[in-house]
Amino acid sequence: MPGASEGAGAAATGRAPRAGTQERILAAALASFARRGVEATSLDSLADGLGLRKQSILYWFPSKDALLAAVVDEAAFELRAALEGALASAGPGWARVEAVVRSVFRLAAERPELLGLVREVARLGQPTAARFLAALEPLVDRAVAFLEAEMAAGAMRPHEPRLLLLAISWMVVGMVSEVEVLRALGEEPDLRSLVRRRQEILAFLRDALCP
Repeated sequence: MPGASEGAGAAATGRAPRAGTQERILAAALASFARRGVEATSLDSLADGLGLRKQSILYWFPSKDALLAAVVDEAAFELRAALEGALASAGPGWARVEAVVRSVFRLAAERPELLGLVREVARLGQPTAARFLAALEPLVDRAVAFLEAEMAAGAMRPHEPRLLLLAISWMVVGMVSEVEVLRALGEEPDLRSLVRRRQEILAFLRDALCP
């Protein structure tokens, strides 16, 4: 049974509280899917790493596909919450672009497995990618409306807004992905390198978008 604080937190986010074992399974699956890939991750290996029986995983998630769907839903929710939180305190105009980029780089430092899963979802394609994007659609619609308004006001150069948003998203994720490649090779990037990469991409985007 979840504790009172867990239940209160879930009520605040509008999501049902999860049991401890369920949370552990999701966290382990997220890490393995992001680092090793979905195909290379087996329920047996997850169970061994968690000190559980495979049947314990199947109790909560009746198949590997069901586990993947739950991980994708959780990752999309966490990513959307991080971006919404960054935008909530951001100023108007360019400050909103900067807030989103800073938020993604913060996730690269604090939750690298989350962005690793984003890359894996893109590699998997349909229907997993569609599930992930559907969860982010309200945020995407707001971003498109923001870009359209900025372009109409002359604050940004005119482009097709959805295509522009897609290009910006993958550019930022690509920059962060380089950090993950270094981690995979055993080289841990420091805070200074992340800040430098963030500054480089913000300067590039400002030059490209702002007249």
